[in-house]
Amino acid sequence: MTEQPEPASVLTSELLQRIRDRAADYDERNAFFTEDLDELRAAGYLRPRSLLDAARDQRLLAAHAPATALGLTMHLVWVGVARDLAAAGDDSLAWVSRDAEAGELFAFAISEAGNDRVLSDSTTRVDRVEGGWELTGTKIFTTLSPAWTRLGTLGRHDPAPGAPGAGAPAAASAGPAIVHGFLTRERDATGALVDTPGITVTPDWNSLGMRATQSHTTHFDRATVADERVARILPVGPSADPFTLAIVANFLTLISSVYAGLADRALELAIESAHRRTSLRNEGAPYSADPDIRRRIADAALALDALAPQIEAVCRDRDQGLDRGMRWFRDLAGLKQRSVATARAVVDQVMHVAGGGAYRATAELSRLQRDVLAGIYHPGDPESVHATIAADLLGPLP
Repeated sequence: MTEQPEPASVLTSELLQRIRDRAADYDERNAFFTEDLDELRAAGYLRPRSLLDAARDQRLLAAHAPATALGLTMHLVWVGVARDLAAAGDDSLAWVSRDAEAGELFAFAISEAGNDRVLSDSTTRVDRVEGGWELTGTKIFTTLSPAWTRLGTLGRHDPAPGAPGAGAPAAASAGPAIVHGFLTRERDATGALVDTPGITVTPDWNSLGMRATQSHTTHFDRATVADERVARILPVGPSADPFTLAIVANFLTLISSVYAGLADRALELAIESAHRRTSLRNEGAPYSADPDIRRRIADAALALDALAPQIEAVCRDRDQGLDRGMRWFRDLAGLKQRSVATARAVVDQVMHVAGGGAYRATAELSRLQRDVLAGIYHPGDPESVHATIAADLLGPLP
């Protein structure tokens, strides 16, 4: 088969520079990246593409504005899920691709306080109603809150004993089930978002880092997912359904790319600093000649160099439909854990190299240090990652 040329990225150097120039202001004002989104949507960044292309774009975008890249990861995950299912012959989410092509913005409402089972269970209640399902509960970390028009979410349905619920689709089981689906937020004639019945967004995002994502708390009070927008109804508990695997694969790979890109920028700033700063002790020589500084930068680069082959190999295998079976969950969890840990280590080394000036709140490296900490809070956490790998190696716990 003749290898096709890789499509050119829409991320031009001019666009990226404008995005970088706005990043500090968004962070300082704790404001959503509205202008970034407008420009990226107009450039075609929301449209479907391969996982490899999306990962490369996300790494590049994150090197210029980590919070913008992290926010758009949520959209690209859903676009990737639709792409992966279609490649496997399942067109149930073809509408997601069409909406993304048209510029609609997808987001996640998955996380819940106290729910460490993430996709496999939920504290949000789901009740069967005519033509759909009603959700009641509270979601946290709903990234892209000010701008999403399509919201992927889930909740738990506990049917009455002996029945899946009146009018429930055949896919529903008689036992507790997780209903995955999408809510819609429309725009009025002026383009402003219109409140959707049953959905309340509390503007409470005031975080240490990744501030421009504006990941507010979202409350559901009988918010309705229409039957035609239900993606899956799966039993409560871990699932190897292609839909679940596609979410995990796209999310963890693109998250890894974001933190790799953040580390790329940190290393770039370290090199600039080492050439710019001079040492009185060494008679005005630049710090780039200092053996300790050189070693720190080399250590950071060694760690960072290992990420690209791992991320790109996973992307290619997913794009080509390689079946790694249940090993996928181990490989994907490990990739995210290594990427976040590496990015944190790189930023730590860079802060040593850059000196006290990097500790100022207005310094870009100070913002990167705050942003990189967010990586430890994305699923899966180190405990679940180790549990996944141990189960792959040793078998499940009895």
